[in-house]
Amino acid sequence: MFLPKYPDSPTPPPAHTHTPTDSPAPVRRSLPSVSIDQKTVVALVVGGVVLTALLAAVAVTAISVAVAAVVLRSMLRDHHRR
Repeated sequence: MFLPKYPDSPTPPPAHTHTPTDSPAPVRRSLPSVSIDQKTVVALVVGGVVLTALLAAVAVTAISVAVAAVVLRSMLRDHHRR
């Protein structure tokens, strides 16, 4: 196999040397536990159902307005031809 040849360069010394201290590392606090009860689950499900129903209502309304616009346009075009 053909491997590229890299020039030999020594690694530079580290710019920062770490000096250990006697103080211990700070203790990370754990996040509080979240308890999910049945009421929370029911509220989330009901909220999701309501939002989905509203989205469906908006979609049905938009489709019906589009159909009405096409029908009215067709009727007006036929009316102008006569």
